[in-house]
Amino acid sequence: MSDSPVIDPALDAPSVFRGIQRLFARNDVWLLPEMPLRNGRRADLMGVDPKGRVIIVEVKVQRGDLLGDGKWPDYLDFCDRFYWGLPPHLDRAVLDLDDYRPDCCGIVVADGYDGEIVRPAPLQPLAAARRKTEVERLARTAMRRATVALDPHCSPWGNAE
Repeated sequence: MSDSPVIDPALDAPSVFRGIQRLFARNDVWLLPEMPLRNGRRADLMGVDPKGRVIIVEVKVQRGDLLGDGKWPDYLDFCDRFYWGLPPHLDRAVLDLDDYRPDCCGIVVADGYDGEIVRPAPLQPLAAARRKTEVERLARTAMRRATVALDPHCSPWGNAE
């Protein structure tokens, strides 16, 4: 018998990603996982809504990871809306503190099956040129990933992530 804790697979990071992606897909918002940003950071989920606005979701499944993340403000320059994505069991009270800027950050709670927006992310509009650049980068990254998935021989070409 093992002493390691039993982890509900519906609450690990890939499961929370899936629940968030299902929620947003139902609302015609398409998200790409692990999207590199031009500042060297990597957004957990990044996508575009039906009006062409850029969305980033930073997923946290452990309290220590949430409390220790000092890099999240670096994402705000690359999206119109920013969300924290959390599993249902994770205490989200810290996200109401000024350090986590609740005035500009939404919260999505998700498990492996679905998600719910518990605090909508306010619109913080990007400059039009920045939005255009980010949408084009998302499109090119998505097309490259789809092409390489169909034909791995294409992987050496283009801008690797």
